[in-house]
Amino acid sequence: MSEPAQRQSMYSDGTYLENHPTWHAEHAPWKAAKIDGILRRNAVAPKSIGEVGCGSGGILAALQEMRPESRFTGFEFSPQAFEICRTRARDGLEFRCEDILRTDFSCDVLLAIDVFEHVEDYMGFLRKLRGRAAFTVFHIPLELSAQTVLRESALRSTRAKSGHLHYFTKFTALATLTDCGYEIADWEYTARSLDLSGEGWKAALLHGPRRGLFALNKDLASALLGGFSLLVLAK
Repeated sequence: MSEPAQRQSMYSDGTYLENHPTWHAEHAPWKAAKIDGILRRNAVAPKSIGEVGCGSGGILAALQEMRPESRFTGFEFSPQAFEICRTRARDGLEFRCEDILRTDFSCDVLLAIDVFEHVEDYMGFLRKLRGRAAFTVFHIPLELSAQTVLRESALRSTRAKSGHLHYFTKFTALATLTDCGYEIADWEYTARSLDLSGEGWKAALLHGPRRGLFALNKDLASALLGGFSLLVLAK
């Protein structure tokens, strides 16, 4: 099997599930709180929220608790992930095992949370996604830093275990969205490495330096040490 075919199949043949048995459900409440925060800060009150690549469905389930007045629809093409997220379906929250780009679905706010770094033609994907919602919320891991360039094993791991094909800094992430026709309304760093426990001993060693440098200069902390992501609200 060719390398591109192997990457594509890892989401449907059980490889990704083997590497990530929970499909990152444990991070969902934290991500949902960040998403809710950026929407409220910008006075965005959607009646309908969709998510492309919804994985475990945990983010939408958590958001529904925060926004019971909204309707939620998650799209997930991986059959393994769909078997997980479908168990969360309830009134006002549905999941569809479909490619969103093959539908005419639209909503007030669309979520693309840790998604387009997996997509081979990521700019084509972003252009096709644009226009389906008044606002799109992106969460983008910033995996390019001085530390990961010098210690290449981190990038090798995310490529092999998580299928990440593209790696971003704050500048390249925002420039990519702009180049694809999006208008940046707001953005912020997120720091799972600082906010959540259980990230492993290597992350624990960097916890102190990351926290200290992040308090002084967020851009420098991300560029030197990594461990951060970018949450973006775009039109």
